[in-house]
Amino acid sequence: MSLIRWTPRQNGTEFTAFAPEMDRLFEDLFRTTPSAQARAAITPPVDVVETPEAYVFLADLPGVDAKAVKLSVTGDTLTFKGERKHEAKSTEGAQHRFERAYGEFERSFKLGTPVRPDQVKASFKNGVLEIRVPKADEARAREVEIQVG
Repeated sequence: MSLIRWTPRQNGTEFTAFAPEMDRLFEDLFRTTPSAQARAAITPPVDVVETPEAYVFLADLPGVDAKAVKLSVTGDTLTFKGERKHEAKSTEGAQHRFERAYGEFERSFKLGTPVRPDQVKASFKNGVLEIRVPKADEARAREVEIQVG
């Protein structure tokens, strides 16, 4: 098999004519209407940190009422769900963009180790949900002293 070096055309006329069509395609693809955006499912970003004693979850939930969030622990699975509601505000001018997502959300995390569901603590401050899930005693790492003999 022989290899042939590809050299693009210098004038680029076919690409110049093609670029506006691609721009229009992407604009149509990402354009949203208020009703479509209001129905969009949201997935809040979550940081998960594991310490020797517990799992700590930090979820960004700006604009969500703390009372609208439900938290459950079943076995070794943590689930939280809620809803960010769309605030319909009347404006005198035209609205041009709707980028914030509204709707229901649900996140579940399988921890893989036994936990203490009766000692789970959650707090909500400045739009950040913090959840602490303590590990069960049998899941915690223990140091074992080595006997020299």
